[in-house]
Amino acid sequence: MDRFANAERRAQEVLEESRRLHAQTVRQTAQRVLAAFRSARVGEYDFAPSVGYGYGDRGRETLNEVFAGALGCEAALVRQQIASGTHAIALALWGVLRPGGELLVATGEPYDTLQSVLGLRETPRSFREWGIRTRVVGAGIGLHPTRLREALSPATQAVLFQRSRGYHERPALLPGDLEPALAALRGAGVVSIVDNCYGEFVAAEEPSADLLVGSLTKNPGGGLALGGGYVAGRRELVAAVADRLTAPGLGADVGSFPGGKRELFQGIFLAPQAVGEALCAADYAAAFAQELGCPVDPQPLAERGDIVQVIRFGAREPLLRFARALQEHSPIESTAVPEPAQLPGYPDAVIMAGGTFVAGSSLELSMDAPLRPPFDGYLQGGISSVYAAEILRRAFLAAEL
Repeated sequence: MDRFANAERRAQEVLEESRRLHAQTVRQTAQRVLAAFRSARVGEYDFAPSVGYGYGDRGRETLNEVFAGALGCEAALVRQQIASGTHAIALALWGVLRPGGELLVATGEPYDTLQSVLGLRETPRSFREWGIRTRVVGAGIGLHPTRLREALSPATQAVLFQRSRGYHERPALLPGDLEPALAALRGAGVVSIVDNCYGEFVAAEEPSADLLVGSLTKNPGGGLALGGGYVAGRRELVAAVADRLTAPGLGADVGSFPGGKRELFQGIFLAPQAVGEALCAADYAAAFAQELGCPVDPQPLAERGDIVQVIRFGAREPLLRFARALQEHSPIESTAVPEPAQLPGYPDAVIMAGGTFVAGSSLELSMDAPLRPPFDGYLQGGISSVYAAEILRRAFLAAEL
């Protein structure tokens, strides 16, 4: 018990320091979001629902404008019909790639669910069927401006960067990590695309890519969005992506919001604060786990590129115990018992835990992990660091690490 008490004490000390550490970034990102709202002149009318084709939905256009401004982009496409971050990335890629072209993935092996899209796994209807080649290079090449330019081929049409580590051992990327490579691609005749999932509002600015893509159940939804995704960036590229979402000639001019848009507007308004709380929760978890003897990455109070905290459990059983304890002490579905399952797009069984108000929300406190060595757990979110710390404290005790 003394060991556990020491871990709790250390984690609480780190949490207080983390709140001070992240306060300035929260202020800066909140200023950016507030300026976007005022520039778009958001009004009560913009929250209204629309049905059918969605013709003349002014609020839909205002929502796009707010996201564009908040992310530092020319234009944005925000839709509840975008099912996930993987769907948003796929849309962006289908919008800019053409048969006979090549996609260069510049940050190593992409996230599991995206590999099926890119044809890196034998999957029907992947890029491979359309004659689009995918080539993967490590971050040591993809983030080095000269080596990246040398890696381009005459067929390269787009370069994809993944900010979050996925399930791989590399740090999440800050906008500053990406900027030299993005600058090297300007004028090279290729489109730069950043998978921004888990990274929005973690830093004062967003990456300056041609396209940014992400999920609304992660950072920019603020914990309120019930689903959806976004693509933001250069105006003509966003228009091309909109044609893939709907149909050429229709683009972003159709698409209804039968349930209205209030939670989407309010979600991105609250996102900077929610992301700041999630970063504090990650620091708390890192300190607690480290004191209990689990290797962690990032380290407590380290600079972070996203909201994900990796905890290495080293074996299957402690990982399962922690996932089940996290579920047991969550506010929703606390009586559910997580079990590993084979999920669409994943090569290994995955366990997912987190009693969240929005099912699968990654900004709320949750964890997922592939059941394979070294049995790392990927903890994310915590829109209230007070609640997150209490849930995590109970979970660490119950897991008997």
